[in-house]
Amino acid sequence: MKLVIAIIKPSRLDAVLDAASEAGVSGLTVTEVRGYGRQKGKTEVYRGAEYEVKLLPKVKIEAVVNDDSVDRLVELVAAAANTGKIGDGKVFVLPVEAALRIRTGETGDVAIIG
Repeated sequence: MKLVIAIIKPSRLDAVLDAASEAGVSGLTVTEVRGYGRQKGKTEVYRGAEYEVKLLPKVKIEAVVNDDSVDRLVELVAAAANTGKIGDGKVFVLPVEAALRIRTGETGDVAIIG
């Protein structure tokens, strides 16, 4: 099993959720986060005053999937999140040692399937 974490622009969330569904992801977690990478923030104007926003709004999506599904999910998420502009985000893949469905006590791959 692998944990796939995608940090994306909020405007691309619906497209990425559709891509995850197409990849067969049965469950995921979405969190609103703030951060920066190469962008280093941006300058905005509010009521005539200019100010710098250092941490930009992003969306963090986490899904645990079977090893077989990882490459397809990463490809679909990357394609859906891509705008071709700086700040599109990143995708990380980490190993998962164990999973347990609390309600039934199921463990392993069975615990993460639908």
